[in-house]
Amino acid sequence: MVERMTDLPDDVLGFTASGELTGEDYKETLVPAVEKLFDEHEKVRLLYVLGPEFTKASCGAMFEDSRLGFKHLRGWEKVAIVSDVEWIRHSIQVFGWMIPSKVKTFHNTELDQAKEWVSS
Repeated sequence: MVERMTDLPDDVLGFTASGELTGEDYKETLVPAVEKLFDEHEKVRLLYVLGPEFTKASCGAMFEDSRLGFKHLRGWEKVAIVSDVEWIRHSIQVFGWMIPSKVKTFHNTELDQAKEWVSS
């Protein structure tokens, strides 16, 4: 399940994932919000929180994530990933260079710093 965060500036999208993240979560929540913001802004900032309640991402979710990311490859200004899940943090460190934007990982305890970084 994914929920949109509401306490961020207009050009920043924030989402919190809990339980299992699915392709339907992307199609129903993330994709429409991202597309709407790209209609309004040339560059978009993203805060993605995969906190302690997050359990896993389905293959459909990973496919939709890649598809959405590559569709707007040059439109991401900053991406902040908040998670203590090691494979996620490691993946961002290994593949983050492929995204032509600033990408930074934060631990769950650093959510406030992530919000500040992605919003500045």
